[in-house]
Amino acid sequence: MTTYLLKTEPGDYAYDDLVRDGRTAWTGVANPAAQQAMRAMQTGDEAFIYHTGDERRIAGLAKVVRGAYPDPDHPGLTAKGDPKRVLVDVAPVKAATKAVTLADIKADERFADFALVRQSRLGAMEVPAKLAGVLRKMAGL
Repeated sequence: MTTYLLKTEPGDYAYDDLVRDGRTAWTGVANPAAQQAMRAMQTGDEAFIYHTGDERRIAGLAKVVRGAYPDPDHPGLTAKGDPKRVLVDVAPVKAATKAVTLADIKADERFADFALVRQSRLGAMEVPAKLAGVLRKMAGL
């Protein structure tokens, strides 16, 4: 099982919305590097849901309940023959019980090479296994 981080603007779709809905298609990820992460997601993987904007914190943990599939709103293929954009479906697992902010993550030297710190504009990214464990502990997940 691989762990990812998915970003969302809480005013658009917050972790509480995911809890309310029970499941959602994760949309709006357009960056090619973020799409690469989305393409790698498989059923059973997990994802930290990260609130951007004023919050900049891990809000909870979700499970991928349907791996990458073509985004019907963005048809077409890449030069490699892959779908132009993909979606994944996620369901809530647990809300974070402790606030883990971007400032907390940046202040911890273990995260110096983490994509959230180095490439902060990515909407989806893989979380290295060692860091996933640290984040789970920090967030009470």
